[in-house]
Amino acid sequence: MTEAPRSQFLSLHLLETLAAVLPVRDENGQPKTLVFGGVERHMITSQARRRAERVHARNRANAGRGALKGRSMGVRTREWAILAGRELESTHGWEKEKALVTARAVMEASGLKFGDPKKKTVANLTKVLVFAPSDAAVRIAGHIADQAAEVEEWRDAYLEAQASAEAAKKARRGARKKAASPTETQEAEETSTAEAVVNVPLPPLPKATRDAVLLALAPRDAVDIALYGRFLAEIPDSPNVDGAVQSGHAFTVHEAEQIEDFYAAADDAKLDRKRNALSFLDAADDAGAGMTGYQSLISGTFYRHAVLDRTQLRTNLRAAGMHEQEAETAASEAEKEFVNAFVEAFPEAKKNSTASTGSLPALVLAFEGERPYNYASAFQRPVDEGPASAGGEGPAGPAAVRRLLRHHTFVSRRRDDLRTTRVLTYDPEIDMLLGQLGLPESLTAVERTEDLTP
Repeated sequence: MTEAPRSQFLSLHLLETLAAVLPVRDENGQPKTLVFGGVERHMITSQARRRAERVHARNRANAGRGALKGRSMGVRTREWAILAGRELESTHGWEKEKALVTARAVMEASGLKFGDPKKKTVANLTKVLVFAPSDAAVRIAGHIADQAAEVEEWRDAYLEAQASAEAAKKARRGARKKAASPTETQEAEETSTAEAVVNVPLPPLPKATRDAVLLALAPRDAVDIALYGRFLAEIPDSPNVDGAVQSGHAFTVHEAEQIEDFYAAADDAKLDRKRNALSFLDAADDAGAGMTGYQSLISGTFYRHAVLDRTQLRTNLRAAGMHEQEAETAASEAEKEFVNAFVEAFPEAKKNSTASTGSLPALVLAFEGERPYNYASAFQRPVDEGPASAGGEGPAGPAAVRRLLRHHTFVSRRRDDLRTTRVLTYDPEIDMLLGQLGLPESLTAVERTEDLTP
């Protein structure tokens, strides 16, 4: 029997109940929120979830586990020059300072912008995060070492030209400060800067070296870049990638529930001194906590949603240089690992004080379709957790499961493209509820994440 063709989109929907956690915060340290259905909901941003999923998949692959074991993965960092410099030092025997200066100059001349050279903390960091294959620094360092004579000659000329341009700029700026008005001063400074650049041009990076840097930073066969995409505007001729994964913000299915948790941290030395005090007065001097404060914690049942565009994923892998069969194999592996990460991964903020990363979903709903399907509207009316006798829906978890499955069943009767619907639960009460609901024949209950996708 011939297997039915797979649909373009894999839609994933998940319900999870969290208690006293803070997986993401705003600029004031408060839980993030949104207003939906006329009430405030707590929100876990898609950015936080995507990073957790991406790192989860990468760590598993690098550890030789999961569907992507042995596959090339990406790293998103501002430290590529530092990493390349370390590689030059450790593998190719370059002196530390020379290695770092060379790597930074090469990458800067390729088009990347770096922090203020006068500030040590950012001088060797790119101004934006660059998502590139994990071996990019190794490749850049390898080329520099192979072409050491040419690159070093260029580097010396480049740094000298930079220093001359900066000196000329300072000299002209100082001379123009005697201008009569602020407007004249500004115009004079702009003119002097332009003149300095014209008078002291920077030597271009040798073409072979720039090509090597661009190839090293290109997405190549990094599977997580093919999945989540990347945008690098600083180098126009470095390819960008439209991600194959679409993620929505997670939000509570009911009104926001938040507590302000007062905490008191003990000072061990103070307590030891108090414990060993020889008089009442000595003990009294050491009364009180070492530190006190408040932290905001949230609880609730969250709905979240993501979509995998299988066509875009294969397009990205083919653009990275894979032939059709290799891209097909890599795409199937990437899909399995993406589903696993969607279910398993969790943002790590406050993980040690809230054990948030140990949570498992109450329900995962997965199905295929010819377009993405978002079921957020199922929860536009917030769940009323009151007793049924008072018109409520009971606990939010089971209520949300009933709503989600009812919503999906309703939609699937009107959309012919929905197929291979599967559900997974880690909650025994929800498992019993699924049996009571009488699931339609088109829906299959599974027990493992790898069975969520055909």
